[in-house]
Amino acid sequence: MNPNIETLYAIGKKPVRHIIGLMSGTSVDGLDIALCRFSGNGMDSRIELLQFETIGYNSDYKQEIALVFSKQQVDLEKLCLLNGWVAQQHAGMILQCFEEWGIDKREVDLIASHGQTIFHTPKTLHGHQKFPNATLQIGDGDHMAVATGIITVSDFRQKHIAAGGEGAPLAAYGDFLLFSKKDENRIMLNIGGIANFTYLPGSLDADTVFCTDTGTGNTMMDAFMQKHFPGKYFDENAVVAEKGVVNQKLLSALKTHIFFDQPFPKTTGPELFNLGYLAKAKQLSGTQNLDLHDTMATLNRFSADTIATAIKKISSNNEACTFYVSGGGMHNPLLMKNISEQLSGVIFKSTRELAINPDAKEAVLFAVLANETVCGGNIHFGQGRNGIPNVSMGKISFPK
Repeated sequence: MNPNIETLYAIGKKPVRHIIGLMSGTSVDGLDIALCRFSGNGMDSRIELLQFETIGYNSDYKQEIALVFSKQQVDLEKLCLLNGWVAQQHAGMILQCFEEWGIDKREVDLIASHGQTIFHTPKTLHGHQKFPNATLQIGDGDHMAVATGIITVSDFRQKHIAAGGEGAPLAAYGDFLLFSKKDENRIMLNIGGIANFTYLPGSLDADTVFCTDTGTGNTMMDAFMQKHFPGKYFDENAVVAEKGVVNQKLLSALKTHIFFDQPFPKTTGPELFNLGYLAKAKQLSGTQNLDLHDTMATLNRFSADTIATAIKKISSNNEACTFYVSGGGMHNPLLMKNISEQLSGVIFKSTRELAINPDAKEAVLFAVLANETVCGGNIHFGQGRNGIPNVSMGKISFPK
């Protein structure tokens, strides 16, 4: 037997495993690195977040990714070069964390690497009938495994698509295993570049778990800031949006896309919600000369409205739910205020109350997926309803 397979088998049988979860989102601001201790699998999964850090990307990394990110036409040579390079950059950040944390890499069993999404195009967006849903993440798992010396599980989204899903959002799997609670309905809202939420039934019935993107979270606001406010990557504390006034004509134009009328579940990305989308909405509404602050205030309200509207659509049965929020958007006070004002009586709690740092949640969820790939495989995620194929995900790369 290949000794790597023997090692993998031994990891699967260990009572306790240490897994590094990685997440680099569509905001392309930094790499989230979460060191997790696992025992069990499936609904018996137990996890402790031991260490967490976000290492910000330098300008060189951001400039390189910008050359291929969310573009229909790219330099294929550059794309090939970046696939391994991104993994090597991420590997270096992991090893840097090990040194800072005083961790011997031999103590870590697996790396769960999401990679860097550069294009996401479900069939509802690309419109080519003979082609299925599609997504692409770079940061090759073999490069990661060799550079760190640790078995790496990566490229999670492809199995989801192969089994009939859209490749996103994947949060439903980890949310269901980690955060479900009997007799308490929960909604796990994550506001990253794109906003999504998972509905977790108190019945613990996997067939009624629900997960969907709602539309833009931070991605349009971040892109607008980066274009018009040099050196600013996001609207920290909503200082720009707070100085503006929502323009109702522009807001209405932003909401006209067919995406918002499509049934749940659905997925999207910055391939749709970008500055080009904003420019078209401004032209449609005759607001091309709108003040920068008013534009930002309107974009903030656009994200809030579409999030709140989506939640209302599934909570119309007056079923009591507890709400937990995570992701960068939770730190935007105006965005949270705009959402809360539309959801009467809802109090948003942080996932910190569930023992998971809200900024670490997505990285932790990919560690959960890796744990299932190697150590689980028996959990029942339902009958493939609601865009949640009953599969484990991730490709396994050996370090040698």
